[in-house]
Amino acid sequence: MVELTSSKARSKLGTVKECQEMIQRSLQTPMVKFLMEHMEKSGCKVGDNFIRAVPCNKQMAGGFIRGKGIIVCSNYMRFQDEVTQTVIHELIHAYDDCRAANLDFRNCAHHVCSEIRANNLSGDCHFKRELLRSLGKIHRDIREQIRSEDTLVDLPFTSTSSQLPTLGSSLL
Repeated sequence: MVELTSSKARSKLGTVKECQEMIQRSLQTPMVKFLMEHMEKSGCKVGDNFIRAVPCNKQMAGGFIRGKGIIVCSNYMRFQDEVTQTVIHELIHAYDDCRAANLDFRNCAHHVCSEIRANNLSGDCHFKRELLRSLGKIHRDIREQIRSEDTLVDLPFTSTSSQLPTLGSSLL
């Protein structure tokens, strides 16, 4: 799940309808198309309601729920870029869940590895995102980012980082 890093209250919260429209626009972006296409090619069912807008009680951007799909928290989304980024991040989790035979998100090592992949491949760690989050640093090491998001990361980083392909190679 993508938790919002800003503790500031949103000045204009979005509606489910507005968020659903932004989800539809995000489905037209090259990265989302690429991920959806590769999920389908891998035998992962991606139906019309796989990605949906819902109001959330917890302050977060969205999440992937095994067997149900991706949710985007409409009451915490204001901008198209936020929705698209959330969709990409959660699609990577969905892909990991589909492809990995023994993936268990309750296992911290599995969960962290999927988070690292999603953060790296979705562009969450890009300096532009860091500036937009007003973190005060242009570039942070991915290990620091994950620790700052209260994710347990006391395992050998090399085991996960070696599994991070570049976009030009086999992304997934």
